Amino acid sequence: MFQFGKKTSAEQAAPERSAVPDKTSAEAPAVSTTLSPQSIDLIRDDILERIDPVAAVQMSEPELRERVGHLVAEIANQKRTLLNRQEQAALTASIIDDMIGLGPLEPLLRDESVADILVNGPKKIFVERRGKLELTTLQFRNNAHVLHIAQRIASYVGRRVDESSPMLDARLADGSRVNVIIPPLSLKGPCISIRKFSKAMMDFAKFVGAGTLSPEMARAMEIAARCRLNIIISGGTGSGKTTFLNALSHMIEPAERIITIEDAAELQLQQPHVIQLETRPPNIEGQGQISQRDLVRNALRMRPDRIIVGEVRGIEAFDMMQAMNTGHSGSMSTVHANSARDALARIENMILMANVNLPTRAIRGQMASAIDLVVHTERMRDGIRRVTEVVEISGIEEDTIELGVLFTFRYTGENQDGSLRGNFEATYVRPRFLPRLQYYGLASAFLDALGGERKAEG
Repeated sequence: MFQFGKKTSAEQAAPERSAVPDKTSAEAPAVSTTLSPQSIDLIRDDILERIDPVAAVQMSEPELRERVGHLVAEIANQKRTLLNRQEQAALTASIIDDMIGLGPLEPLLRDESVADILVNGPKKIFVERRGKLELTTLQFRNNAHVLHIAQRIASYVGRRVDESSPMLDARLADGSRVNVIIPPLSLKGPCISIRKFSKAMMDFAKFVGAGTLSPEMARAMEIAARCRLNIIISGGTGSGKTTFLNALSHMIEPAERIITIEDAAELQLQQPHVIQLETRPPNIEGQGQISQRDLVRNALRMRPDRIIVGEVRGIEAFDMMQAMNTGHSGSMSTVHANSARDALARIENMILMANVNLPTRAIRGQMASAIDLVVHTERMRDGIRRVTEVVEISGIEEDTIELGVLFTFRYTGENQDGSLRGNFEATYVRPRFLPRLQYYGLASAFLDALGGERKAEG
């Protein structure tokens, strides 16, 4: 009989059972519903009482899984609870996930089709698949169980979440971004939001195949990134801004020195000369915070060719505009906004937050000089993320920043399967940044993507 840490008299009196957990138990999605929750909890509690934490920590995961599997078989036999092989494997996986993972969330973290995991208290776990939210059958046992998992996440990054510090921003080991909020701020129990770190590398060819943008738009975006245009990507939450920024970064030359600045590192740059900087929140005493503005200022002293800010959300917008205007062409960032025009308004407001004593015209003039393109993305009601607008900053006139539309998505209807129909339309213009495209020898290719050949034929 296997021995695992603590051993009770009931164990010695119990007959042996030779059942062995299935080797695929690591992928078991959930405990079978043929067992009552009360029976599952009784078995789980009995197992956890018999486990010596010190012995468990010293075991490898396969060994721990095997020992727990035998304990599940023994205790189920003692309690006269019939478990088939699949139920035993599922219960074993559930206990292991509680011991060394994130409990019921582990199967969802392993599921590559899941983009977001949203825990609304112990009994409601939602996921996003293909742009649509759906309720899962997975549940936590109670509020204390959710809080325990939240505290485990906080411990990974050396922080805490409790009544005195009821909010947490963190990231998992795989880069997934996590937000936690607990009572008394949350009235429905502890809530956990996880934006999973995509392991699949998206490029413009995949975007075209998914209907995110047209081939002509993809070609124009590749040229814009190669020619070191300053680009802002705007959109709402979950609209694909960071994924699109990743795809743009693939066009950067390997010889360039790139510095990325993020709250939680999500960018997946493949170039050999990349320096990743990440903000630091204040400690328990409220000291030691390093903001994005601090990192942008420091990055300017690190001889960057390009600076990429994961998301501009505060007073660092002023320093970002300064960087774009002082020789760091090709810099990129994202911003939350409802349209390209709104993105510029938000950036202007964030610059004003920096308490700079500049008149509005000076701020807008600096923005018009710094930014070349604004790309707006949107997650539409059919779940597909599309680039709905690409505009150039064509100048400033009477205190108003002038925009020139290069590409738009025009909605035309809905298919029977619920997907949306529409066309990506290009507007043939000679953009203000055409001299830079000519410098890199790609001006004609960019104009062709805008429909230059069709205009010449007309």
